[in-house]
Amino acid sequence: MRSDLMKKGLTRIPHRSLFKGAGLTDEELARPIVGIVNSQNDIIPGHIHLDIIADAVKAGVLAHGGTPLVFPAIGVCDGIAMGHIGMRYSLVSREHIADSVEIMATAHPFDALVFIPNCDKIIPGMIMAALRLNIPSIFISGGPMLPGLVRKKKITLSSTFEAVGESTLGKLSEEDLKEIEDKSCPGCGSCAGMFTANSMNCMTEAVGLALPGNGTIPAVHAARVRLAKEAGRLIMHLYEKDIKPKDIVTDDAIHNVLAADNALGCSTNTVLHLLAICHEAGLSLDLEYINKVSKNTPHLVKLSPAGDATLADLDLSGGVPAVLKELLKLNLLKPDCLTVTGKTIGENLLKAENRNPDLIKDKEHAHSQDGGLAILWGNLALDGAVVKKGAVLPEMMVHKGPARVFNCEEDCTESLLLGKIKPGDVIVIRYEGPKGGPGMREMLTPTATLAGMGLDKTVALITDGRFSGASRGASIGHISPEAAAGGLIGLVEEGDTIYIDIPANKLELLVDAKILVERRAKFKPLIRPVPKGVLSRYRELVTSANTGAIYRD
Repeated sequence: MRSDLMKKGLTRIPHRSLFKGAGLTDEELARPIVGIVNSQNDIIPGHIHLDIIADAVKAGVLAHGGTPLVFPAIGVCDGIAMGHIGMRYSLVSREHIADSVEIMATAHPFDALVFIPNCDKIIPGMIMAALRLNIPSIFISGGPMLPGLVRKKKITLSSTFEAVGESTLGKLSEEDLKEIEDKSCPGCGSCAGMFTANSMNCMTEAVGLALPGNGTIPAVHAARVRLAKEAGRLIMHLYEKDIKPKDIVTDDAIHNVLAADNALGCSTNTVLHLLAICHEAGLSLDLEYINKVSKNTPHLVKLSPAGDATLADLDLSGGVPAVLKELLKLNLLKPDCLTVTGKTIGENLLKAENRNPDLIKDKEHAHSQDGGLAILWGNLALDGAVVKKGAVLPEMMVHKGPARVFNCEEDCTESLLLGKIKPGDVIVIRYEGPKGGPGMREMLTPTATLAGMGLDKTVALITDGRFSGASRGASIGHISPEAAAGGLIGLVEEGDTIYIDIPANKLELLVDAKILVERRAKFKPLIRPVPKGVLSRYRELVTSANTGAIYRD
């Protein structure tokens, strides 16, 4: 046992005495020690109930011969952090979580790990740690939130952000706003649409690190507790068979994730996180391959914010397994990949059933014959940019317009609310990249305000920052190189013409090359002052978005 390092032999008498001080018996110390990484806190609605999940996991571990020991992980609520300095710390927390789990599981050498995340950066941070440590591991999330209901219409968190834009046009009364505020998040769970948290939980299922149902069983359902007990049972099986994360997360498994990602129309953040996850797994993933999979994968499911359905609807329709089975029928899935069930993903899908073809389309009736994500290139994005194509209106797939330039998110939002953005504009928000922010903030406030004002039909937004999975419209992020690293986005001036062609994967600044040379000679990147501490260290260590915004080696 790996845990023998801290509990076996004469020299470990002091160690065993400390364990006994924590209440453990000799019998418990003789068993495999299973670390349970619990990101419960009282701040994030997706995490407030995770102690219930942890207790169920512990029951499963205890019933099958292990000794479970819980330790914490932090979590930032992106919705609460949105639109102020707090969002600069969100992506930073991914690296902190990976590092802190590595610290805990190496200082206390557990035999296996169960990870309990539920939201945004917590999920990829834990996956990165699992791959870095490479000991038997399984993931069980807290599950998605149910949608809210206002006048028989389903609403989600994105409804609240879009209400800001609607209210500026006088479309909503104070009573309407209060009702949306009170009812959009009706209880615990990760926000109800296919935003980043649910995207990553579904991807964890698709890659094989979590059980079928992990991405879609609602947080409040008893089936979620049963799934947690099953995760506790299976971690002991993974330990006995010595099945490790790197046995599961292979090139073929990443292909399956990308296929599922595009079929489901997931958040653009999945691209950022998959690049970082592949780095930890020792795998090579480039943006060209992501586009290749996207071009071959039909967009089968539209959930909020691209559609009206939510994760609870997807669960009733057969969940991620039903989507994967549709991909398997099209030979777009690698069926022989190992999963935490001890079986292949193909074997896991034998009983999968599409119970709602109106929600989970087949290829013939797909929303589009290519996937929900696209990578764009051009002089504005030599190293790539990302758009959630499945949430872009048809009339905005190709767009040319004058640049409206802002050096931070707040200035853009202010101009929007003052009515200074006009139909046809291309908003440019720069110095919000990994280094420039620092922290690569999400831009849900301006994108949702655009949508609420109805400007998502005529206005595009490009940034070296990123977007919440709740964003919709022609919102193009992750522009690399970023402005702070000398990217061309830093040279854009007010009124310059920008050309976007999503089907052709193009993003171009239409300014004469000689003029750009003159601008480059005068260019000095903006260096935003930040508080001494984690942000200043992050700026020194972080790499570009096209590499996953990981720390440099």
